[in-house]
Amino acid sequence: MHAHTHIVRLENVSKTYQQGKLQVRAVDNLSLEIDTGDFCALCGPSGSGKTTVLNMIGGLDLPSNGRVYLEERDLASLNRSQLAALRRDRIGFVFQAYNLIPVMTAFENAEFVLRLQGIPADECRQRVLATLEEVGLHGLERRRPDEMSGGQQQRVAIARAIVTRPAVVLADEPTANVDSLTADALLDLMQKLNEENGITFLFSTHDQRVMDRAKRIIHLRDGRIEQDEVRALPGARTAKS
Repeated sequence: MHAHTHIVRLENVSKTYQQGKLQVRAVDNLSLEIDTGDFCALCGPSGSGKTTVLNMIGGLDLPSNGRVYLEERDLASLNRSQLAALRRDRIGFVFQAYNLIPVMTAFENAEFVLRLQGIPADECRQRVLATLEEVGLHGLERRRPDEMSGGQQQRVAIARAIVTRPAVVLADEPTANVDSLTADALLDLMQKLNEENGITFLFSTHDQRVMDRAKRIIHLRDGRIEQDEVRALPGARTAKS
């Protein structure tokens, strides 16, 4: 499969919800392209549509109008099992509430999706151990979520998201429930995975720390793009106009 320049593409996407008798337009005719290898933040106030956009890219929510493409595949053209397979194999999800399975250890949580993919047990084990080490959890493989700090749980969630070698990681407010020091460490980790492994990251956030690290910041308001800025980060000398 050849590399796509655009890993994600939204074409004239709208999403309307019914709230009682009201129709709420969460996303309003939005078009957007995310490049492969990007480290991109969707920001905006609560209700600006950023989580809805993330959920549509992740195939968790379908647009009312318009099209969402992931690696040039139109998500609306996929049946349920194809969409489930795409989510499992090509997308890593990191949620603010971690969404770990409480009865499973860190190892089992990270291994879960690989098992669903039918990866042989030996390869599973090697990949999970290597990934847990990469996210700084060496020695904590057997701990369950309730035996770990919030930052450690979020590291397990990141390990689970990247162990499948996804095309893109969608992170919804990944620093919301952790302190500053932990947030910085998690962002260091995600930046490293982005730079060294080429994983595309797309965040929804209103955390300034995340925005400070983003290569690109897309500001949403009322379901529309208010501003889209590509930033020259320290060390990157080329500014896109």
